[in-house]
Amino acid sequence: MFQRIFLSALVAGILAGLLLTALQAVTTTPLILAAETYEQAPPAHQHAAGTVAQEHEAAEWTPADGLERTFYTGLANALTGVAFALLLLAAFALSGRAVDGRRGVVWGLAGYAVFALAPGLGLPPELPGSMAADLGARQLWWLGTAGATGLGLWLLVFPRALWCKGLGILALALPHLIGAPHPEAYGGPVPPEMAGHFAAASLATMAVFWAALGWLAGTLFARGADRERAADLAHRTA
Repeated sequence: MFQRIFLSALVAGILAGLLLTALQAVTTTPLILAAETYEQAPPAHQHAAGTVAQEHEAAEWTPADGLERTFYTGLANALTGVAFALLLLAAFALSGRAVDGRRGVVWGLAGYAVFALAPGLGLPPELPGSMAADLGARQLWWLGTAGATGLGLWLLVFPRALWCKGLGILALALPHLIGAPHPEAYGGPVPPEMAGHFAAASLATMAVFWAALGWLAGTLFARGADRERAADLAHRTA
């Protein structure tokens, strides 16, 4: 069982991560590159008449634009895909229910709701240069929202008691009733139209990623189970 879960997660996560990288290359990456030009542009008032003050700071390493940046993005997406696939496949096994590609898509969309859609309602994906609240507060709210959304969906789907359904709805709504941390004022060099486009594109690409991840994980998990049953039957009849 563990070997089947690990191999399925490895293949599904890498393939879904590569798909996400290809989608990002034509949707969100151009917006990030454009936003970085706004972020790095020096203010006009720094150019004084007759003198120019220059400050040399050690810049942090970043991959070069083009193939190098795409490679590291793809690597990060593949590793993230494998991690999320392991979570999906563990949920498959713990649920005790039959899973195939179609049911895997449903599980994948549930993962999208937990890790992207629900947190994105309060903390939408941000471009470089955007103003934001304290990082620790945002991380805490994100983790709480993901956990509450996962719990809420589980209570709505699996237990039959009516009170569990009500508790599930409350769990889904609670993080948003509390509210995500936001900066005291909004602003920054990035145009708001570009920020809105980026948030929408990010959520859309993640929806495709999670649907593909669920289908791949469900299909590979089911085929692995079929092979195990066939091998067990052959061993018994030998």
